[in-house]
Amino acid sequence: MPRLPKWFVGEFFGVFLVVFFGCGSVCASVLTGAQAGVFQVAIVWGLGIATAIHLTGALSGAHLNPAVTAAMAVWSGFPKSRVAPYVAAQLLGAFAAAAALYLVFGGALRLYESEHGIARGAPGSEASAMVFGEFFPSPGGKPLTPAARQRMSHPAAFGAEVLGTALLLLTVFCVTDERNRARPKVLTAATIGLVVTLLISLLGPLTMACFNPARDLGPRLFSALAGWGTVPFEVNGHGWWTVYILAPLLGGLLGGALYRFFFKPFYAA
Repeated sequence: MPRLPKWFVGEFFGVFLVVFFGCGSVCASVLTGAQAGVFQVAIVWGLGIATAIHLTGALSGAHLNPAVTAAMAVWSGFPKSRVAPYVAAQLLGAFAAAAALYLVFGGALRLYESEHGIARGAPGSEASAMVFGEFFPSPGGKPLTPAARQRMSHPAAFGAEVLGTALLLLTVFCVTDERNRARPKVLTAATIGLVVTLLISLLGPLTMACFNPARDLGPRLFSALAGWGTVPFEVNGHGWWTVYILAPLLGGLLGGALYRFFFKPFYAA
């Protein structure tokens, strides 16, 4: 049996860990009430990302996010020919993690839907689909009502995801630049995880804080196959790709540009 490329192992299993821990915390919160409050969910996401970076950094550079891979290709010399293979590995890892979570939480999910009158695949079933894909504003385990939707418009959600991803990528570039004498070194992974925790704490109630197209699309596709059908792709209209795929990609490029033009020149001085 031929050996898998180490970069594939790194990106597949790295994203698997990120989604398993992160979406797992959403599952535990929504379906069992185990995590009370957005910060408890956010800190699990942050710790999961830090763990994944430590485990896979030596294999693939621990991109773990198409927005990171794209930004690295534009601003950091990452081979453009490797972008598509990296993204494919990331999507597969995210999809596999969603399947694993469904296996673990399937019983709790069915019970939650039964107790709350949620018919999977019917209008309003974003209340349970949110443990996989993301919606704006966050359903909080309940169907989105017209009144709730006023909390976050499509343009505002797009802007929030661009800004959040830009800040994340700015952090990634700055803390990994060896010329930055104040970089955290052994705490690099923890710093990136902490920034994700901060961003989710702020933006999670509004957009569920994606910043990573693979993290959203892989589980969203799984949920469509697991009984939710077209619901994950209809609740926010075109927002499933504009807010959760396009916006993070643009935000990643913006974060890389901020680093390149405002931070990198001073690190090199």
